[in-house]
Amino acid sequence: MKCSWKILLLLALVYVVIQYIAIRSFPSIALNIGSVLHNQNHFQLLHSMDPACLRYKKDYLRNISPSHVLILAATRSGSSFLGQLFNHHPDVFYLYEPLNHIQSALNSTRANRRMILGASRDLLRGLFRCDLHLLEDYITPQPEDHTTGQLKRRGASKALCTPPVCHVFSPQLVNVTERQCVQKCGSLNLTLASQSCRQRGNVVIKTVRVPEVSDVRDLLEDPRLNLKVIQLVRDPRGVLASRMMTFPQNYPLMRLWKMKRQKPEGLNLTREPVCEDYLRSVATALRQPDWLRGRYVLLRYEDLAKEPRQKIEEVFTFLGLDLDKSVVDWIKENTRGKGSWSPMEVLSTNRDSATNSDSWRLKLSYDMVQYLQTLCPLTLHELGYKFVNSSAELKNLSVTLLETRTFWTST
Repeated sequence: MKCSWKILLLLALVYVVIQYIAIRSFPSIALNIGSVLHNQNHFQLLHSMDPACLRYKKDYLRNISPSHVLILAATRSGSSFLGQLFNHHPDVFYLYEPLNHIQSALNSTRANRRMILGASRDLLRGLFRCDLHLLEDYITPQPEDHTTGQLKRRGASKALCTPPVCHVFSPQLVNVTERQCVQKCGSLNLTLASQSCRQRGNVVIKTVRVPEVSDVRDLLEDPRLNLKVIQLVRDPRGVLASRMMTFPQNYPLMRLWKMKRQKPEGLNLTREPVCEDYLRSVATALRQPDWLRGRYVLLRYEDLAKEPRQKIEEVFTFLGLDLDKSVVDWIKENTRGKGSWSPMEVLSTNRDSATNSDSWRLKLSYDMVQYLQTLCPLTLHELGYKFVNSSAELKNLSVTLLETRTFWTST
């Protein structure tokens, strides 16, 4: 079946018009380009094309409306797992925690929170526009000839381990480890990385260093970006339990409690920020301000872990991305673990995701969970997590602690 020449001509005309508008740069029109591109009738036309037209549709969407996606999360909330789902999409350029370099560089100068957030926004704006050279101001030691070996978790980005950045591995290879990438690809050329970013079009950045969605309002209102935010949350009890197991040096009294089965004197986690940050961001989202409406989705890690294909398909639809076969294959390969894991696997995403999301219930005693619940009562309620009322209920994994909730904001 041949692709209709009328449809191709229509796409070409629409593309020319959009390019003309962009060149003229009328502010009032530019602000509405995103909504024009996502007009329902427009997408109905694209989705009704003959199969022979699908390739043209994909190239057309990539050229005129690349997606910029920011994953906001807390440490140990499952963001690495979500990030890898995007990382294995062939049309996505994925970056793992680039803001870590800002934090490391500015903390040494005693910069305050406002200065760090301002620098973070500027860097994110540049990275979404594929200017990776901006990282050079924050990487230590300073890159030479736009080349560095110090980009954090470079191997976590498939785009930085395959052509045009590295020609050792084929883009079709899915099982290249981070260590293999770093060892065989050598230092990273940021010019080639920027080129790879432009070729893939869609840019996804994961960070645990932006506490609230309101901190990126300027980016969401920037007409040069097509930015959407995915806020990944996890049951705060699970987050704190995972941090305790992963970073025992930061939670010595909690570890002592677990070993001696008695609450130690002086334990105080009321300053733990995860509950407060979650609550503030969720409150902002639920108000649905104009600058956020249609550009934000709240995703619970537990929902993603239990139904990864269904949830990521919903997210991709929200973003206007196809569910590529490589993503589906990665889900099948990496969500069938043995149901348990060790501290040596804390950065791994290859385990039974559904079992892992509830593993904290078997690791913490009931009195520990009771204490954690006193820290986050409002947050648990707003995010749809049920309180545990007995030790038997805690250990019975057939009893769900999830309320059925829909967190999608209206368009």
